[in-house]
Amino acid sequence: MKAEGHLGRCYLKGRTGDAANALLSAVGHNFRRILAWLRELLGLFLGLLSRTLTSSAQLNPS
Repeated sequence: MKAEGHLGRCYLKGRTGDAANALLSAVGHNFRRILAWLRELLGLFLGLLSRTLTSSAQLNPS
Protein backbone atom coordinates (compact mmCIF):
# COMPACT_ATOMS: atom_id res chain seq x y z
CA MET A 1 0.00 0.00 0.00
CA LYS A 2 2.82 2.37 0.80
CA ALA A 3 4.40 2.13 -2.66
CA GLU A 4 1.16 2.15 -4.65
CA GLY A 5 -0.66 4.74 -2.56
CA HIS A 6 2.25 7.18 -2.64
CA LEU A 7 2.43 7.19 1.14
CA GLY A 8 5.34 9.11 2.51
CA ARG A 9 6.27 9.81 6.09
CA CYS A 10 3.26 10.14 8.37
CA TYR A 11 3.54 13.44 10.26
CA LEU A 12 0.28 12.89 12.13
CA LYS A 13 0.54 11.79 15.76
CA GLY A 14 -0.38 8.36 17.09
CA ARG A 15 -2.81 5.69 15.98
CA THR A 16 -5.41 8.27 14.99
CA GLY A 17 -2.85 9.94 12.75
CA ASP A 18 -1.93 6.62 11.16
CA ALA A 19 -5.60 5.86 10.51
CA ALA A 20 -6.20 9.32 9.05
CA ASN A 21 -3.12 8.98 6.84
CA ALA A 22 -4.31 5.62 5.47
CA LEU A 23 -7.82 6.98 4.92
CA LEU A 24 -6.58 10.09 3.11
CA SER A 25 -4.32 7.94 0.96
CA ALA A 26 -7.29 5.77 -0.05
CA VAL A 27 -9.37 8.86 -0.81
CA GLY A 28 -6.56 10.23 -2.99
CA HIS A 29 -6.25 6.93 -4.83
CA ASN A 30 -9.99 6.78 -5.55
CA PHE A 31 -10.00 10.44 -6.60
CA ARG A 32 -7.23 9.76 -9.13
CA ARG A 33 -9.27 6.83 -10.51
CA ILE A 34 -12.38 9.01 -10.82
CA LEU A 35 -10.41 11.73 -12.61
CA ALA A 36 -8.99 9.17 -15.06
CA TRP A 37 -12.50 7.87 -15.75
CA LEU A 38 -13.83 11.40 -16.29
CA ARG A 39 -10.90 12.17 -18.61
CA GLU A 40 -11.76 9.12 -20.70
CA LEU A 41 -15.47 10.00 -20.73
CA LEU A 42 -14.67 13.56 -21.85
CA GLY A 43 -12.48 12.19 -24.65
CA LEU A 44 -15.31 9.96 -25.87
CA PHE A 45 -17.78 12.83 -25.70
CA LEU A 46 -15.49 15.19 -27.62
CA GLY A 47 -14.83 12.50 -30.24
CA LEU A 48 -18.55 11.97 -30.77
CA LEU A 49 -19.16 15.71 -30.90
CA SER A 50 -16.37 16.15 -33.43
CA ARG A 51 -17.76 13.38 -35.63
CA THR A 52 -21.26 14.84 -35.38
CA LEU A 53 -20.13 18.32 -36.35
CA THR A 54 -18.09 17.14 -39.33
CA SER A 55 -20.83 14.84 -40.63
CA SER A 56 -23.57 17.49 -40.29
CA ALA A 57 -21.56 19.84 -42.52
CA GLN A 58 -21.85 17.31 -45.35
CA LEU A 59 -25.65 17.16 -45.20
CA ASN A 60 -27.66 19.15 -47.74
CA PRO A 61 -30.39 21.34 -46.24
CA SER A 62 -33.82 20.85 -47.77
